[in-house]
Amino acid sequence: MRAQNKQYSRLILFAGAFSIVALTLWSSGRIARTLRSEEQRKVALWSEAIVQRAELVRYTDVLFASLRSEERDKADLMGEAYRIIQEADPGAPIDLTFITRFIQGNRTIPVLVYKGGVLQADINVPEVMRTPDRLDSLRVSLADRGTVIEFEQGLMVYYDQSNRFRELKSVMDDLIHSFISETVLNSASIPVLLADSGLRNILQAHRFDTDELGDTTALIQRLAAVNPPIALDLPETGKRWILYDESLVLKQLRYFPVVQLLIIGGFLLLAYSTFSAFRRSEQNRVWVGMAKETAHQLGTPLSALMAWVEVLRSEEVAEDVLVELEKDIGRLRTVTDRFSKIGSDPELTMDDLGAFVGETMAYLQRRMPKAVTFTVSMPEVPLQASFNPALFGWVLENLTKNAVDAMEGAGELEVRLWNELGRATLDIRDTGRGMSRRVQRQVFDPGFSTKKRGWGLGLSLVRRIVKEYHGGQITILRSEEGIGTTFRVSLPVDSD
Repeated sequence: MRAQNKQYSRLILFAGAFSIVALTLWSSGRIARTLRSEEQRKVALWSEAIVQRAELVRYTDVLFASLRSEERDKADLMGEAYRIIQEADPGAPIDLTFITRFIQGNRTIPVLVYKGGVLQADINVPEVMRTPDRLDSLRVSLADRGTVIEFEQGLMVYYDQSNRFRELKSVMDDLIHSFISETVLNSASIPVLLADSGLRNILQAHRFDTDELGDTTALIQRLAAVNPPIALDLPETGKRWILYDESLVLKQLRYFPVVQLLIIGGFLLLAYSTFSAFRRSEQNRVWVGMAKETAHQLGTPLSALMAWVEVLRSEEVAEDVLVELEKDIGRLRTVTDRFSKIGSDPELTMDDLGAFVGETMAYLQRRMPKAVTFTVSMPEVPLQASFNPALFGWVLENLTKNAVDAMEGAGELEVRLWNELGRATLDIRDTGRGMSRRVQRQVFDPGFSTKKRGWGLGLSLVRRIVKEYHGGQITILRSEEGIGTTFRVSLPVDSD
């Protein structure tokens, strides 16, 4: 009944823990999904703004191209005007006022007019450039750039971009550079990178670790799988791609429930371990008190029994009966001694463990049911070990009685002792009903018992005697239901 209640308590505890974990994961997942949805909405607005700004840059470049074409047309017309002036007949009634005003009206485009290799006019050329050498150098430079218009009769018109166009072009370059920088750097706290047209090289990156940037191909492929790349078609730079990742906050939020549960689990484990240690300590104090009180209570009737033996001897009772009675009284004295040693540091003596185990099993065999077949195998040479005879005898007696109870008074009991790798190894095997895996996990727990009677302290005390008092180990070597159980006890032996 106690084991069943304990099982129900564990099931309830497990169900409560599972509910807490499920609720924590669900709530954190819901927050993560909400945050991701909000982040995706912001990224969608951000990407739409990028596309619109890219379109604005492209449109501005179209205007610049139109302005460049218009300046060439102006230079062409200006050259034509110079040609008309050069070819005009002074005596002819031609009004050149408009043409002259057209030429003088050019206040932005630098123009050099040559005829037959001789400078005819320079317009809008800076004052510092108006020396023969510098003007000739400017002419060569303009010719190399192809900004020259050739007319008949050797008339050549060289022109440069206007000062206004240069200023606008500088503004355009700054605009493109600023656009790319702001696109990558001002990315609403999400990791962003700019890749080339072939999605092979990273041109700029923000909020990425150095290790991530080491493998360019893998990073680009991962980002392309997370979010579709945004295409940018910018003047002069060509096609570019913007790739972005989830924000660091969103990634951390995904792992937050796991970290939180680990911290809570660690705290609960520490609390449970502390509570269990206190509980075991309290149980030990209770058992020690009970054991000592039992030894004290047995002392008085034991002394009386010893006196009655002497009385019976004076009454000339058969001596063989008195001898057996004295053996049982001696056994009671040993039991009392065992109880009195619980909770105290026992005195260990170096002795032949094989001889002690053989004598103890012989004594127990005479007092066990005849239907139980005993097989005792001891080493041929003395096996020296440090042990307390009273307490270790209790271990042997408890394991033997449990084995006989498991066989229900009929079966085979094998006890074998040998020296294995510097340790005394003792196996006690029975052909009883065996134990399930659940029982094997709990059989050494204080208070656990499969019997209707008893306190469930026997094997718990056996383990304490073997481990704490003798520095040994006790385990269930094997156990199968319906076949039997083998307990193994291991103690250190004298190395001399």
